[in-house]
Amino acid sequence: MRLVTKRPRDRSKLKSSPRQLRQWSKWLLPGLLVKRWMVLSMVGVLLASLGIAISINLTPVFFTLQLVEQLIQQLARFIPSYISGPLVLGIGLWLLWWGQARTLGSITEVLLPDGDKELLDRLLTHRRLGRGPKIVTVGGGTGLSTLLRGLKSYSSNITAVVTMADDGGSSGRLRREIGVLPPGDIRNCLAALADEEKLITELFQYRFQAGDGLVGHSFGNLFLTAMSEVTGDLERAIAASSHVLAIRGQVLPATLTDVTLWAELADGRRIIGESQITEAGGEIVDIGCIPPNPVALPRALEAIEAADYIILGPGSLFTSIIPNLLVPDIATAIAHRTCPCIYVCNIMTQPGETNGYTVSDHVRALDDVYGIRLFDAVLVQKQPPSLASLARYAQHGSQPVIVDRDNLSELKCRVILADIMDENPQTQSIRHDSQKLAHILLRWYSRIRSL
Repeated sequence: MRLVTKRPRDRSKLKSSPRQLRQWSKWLLPGLLVKRWMVLSMVGVLLASLGIAISINLTPVFFTLQLVEQLIQQLARFIPSYISGPLVLGIGLWLLWWGQARTLGSITEVLLPDGDKELLDRLLTHRRLGRGPKIVTVGGGTGLSTLLRGLKSYSSNITAVVTMADDGGSSGRLRREIGVLPPGDIRNCLAALADEEKLITELFQYRFQAGDGLVGHSFGNLFLTAMSEVTGDLERAIAASSHVLAIRGQVLPATLTDVTLWAELADGRRIIGESQITEAGGEIVDIGCIPPNPVALPRALEAIEAADYIILGPGSLFTSIIPNLLVPDIATAIAHRTCPCIYVCNIMTQPGETNGYTVSDHVRALDDVYGIRLFDAVLVQKQPPSLASLARYAQHGSQPVIVDRDNLSELKCRVILADIMDENPQTQSIRHDSQKLAHILLRWYSRIRSL
């Protein structure tokens, strides 16, 4: 007796069918700008057929209609019209859909080897982010790139206005040796907004460990410097780099003027140079730049005027945020805005720059730059860091930025408390959390907009 065994089902195929159905159903979602062109192509086929018939004096149309009528009559004898009609319609639509899908698949196979799924997801993401608010961020350093990393999940209409006062490290060397504007903060923002963020960040942050004149330079700085030489200036270099890296949004320098920061300390010293201010370790009582009134980049002003939302910070108060406001037209454009503006305060004080500063001290420092309040509210970390992290930071002279409610009340400053911190338990490092920060900022914006 022959034993017949059942062949086991391919469970992967059974599981993939519902998944494929859900994936294909995404094509029915509105806003892809695909279905309308498929319908338009159907109309084109019908009109083309009609045009051919008219051009040959309608003779085939008459006989064709007669033939179709006879076929329909014969078909109706065997299959009722309420069954044959939908059946023929379904076959026709299926053939049309199959032809369009195969055409789209052939294009996708060349442009996106990963397949139709990636293309569809990219279309959905592109349409969703394209409808996001026009957000302008103002700042510099690692704080701004951290913010951009989270914001790009909510909108592709992002403009990062970046300070041009950096004169330390690789940027400072290139500035002194070649005469280019400092590319460091621009590099960080471009990497943060890139689609392939992790790879681009690793590439741009890579620092050469050997080579005559290369040691200490980051690849990203050299890349932007070379692009500046090729395109003619930093603005065009950034635009070309943005295209190459496929970033979401745009990065703009606050000014193309060669700016040098200066600061007056409480002990009477006058420190010149952004990198020297922090190293001086004194209390900053006044800050400015040389030349005193740098010209703002016109595109940066246009972005601020068209913005739906403006965010100041996070970042070093005196060396990343305030330098942008020392460009008079930038500060004026923010002051005359017609949209919400919020300031993201640092979680910890910065040694040599904001020693012992409270939230109200940060607010006063920003108010003093332009003479009036430039933002509607300040966002502050709600819960303090762990004791282990506080002990580690205390060794370097850094403490949490205290929320002094009484002073803030006197300043009539609105405070938003939220959990926006990323604390690494292994290294006890404290940073803003990109996703938490972006979520809170967009939630506040939605609430303000609905009022």
